[in-house]
Amino acid sequence: MEEIEVPTELLQEKMHERALESEENWILKVALTAAILAVFAAIAALLAGHYANEAMIEQLKASDQWAYYQAKGIKSVVLQSKMDMIKEMGKEVKVADQEKAAQYKEEQKEIDKTAREKESISSEDLLLHNKLARAVTVFQIAIAICAISALTRRKWLWYGSMLLCVTGVFLMLLVFF
Repeated sequence: MEEIEVPTELLQEKMHERALESEENWILKVALTAAILAVFAAIAALLAGHYANEAMIEQLKASDQWAYYQAKGIKSVVLQSKMDMIKEMGKEVKVADQEKAAQYKEEQKEIDKTAREKESISSEDLLLHNKLARAVTVFQIAIAICAISALTRRKWLWYGSMLLCVTGVFLMLLVFF
């Protein structure tokens, strides 16, 4: 999966310039808020990428298990065909073959269980990725609103961006609790 990108460098530069030009104290705080938001966005993006990778790895492991399950099934069918042919010829089936057929069935049950566990883990990791991706989006919107606040000198927009920051942090923390 692709990494989630947080393209905020240009906004950061513009806000920093505006903050240095401004005589209003709060503009500098807006720039600092945007920088902190960028850090949160970067952390959330990194974690989202991690969970996306983990989801993919677990899904690949599940696919491997299903291939192994099918291989055991094919071996079981071939052995069962052999035993059926021996019976049709009026001969007695070896106990070892019957035990091996039963063993294949048991192994398939274990493989099935493992594959389903891997799929479940993959689904959980993908869910965590999606939650973190939402947090990244909220942080990016908050950064944009910070920039608009600094450029238009609207303090209420800055407060709105801080509210979005709290929302983004909350979404990030939901992943861990």
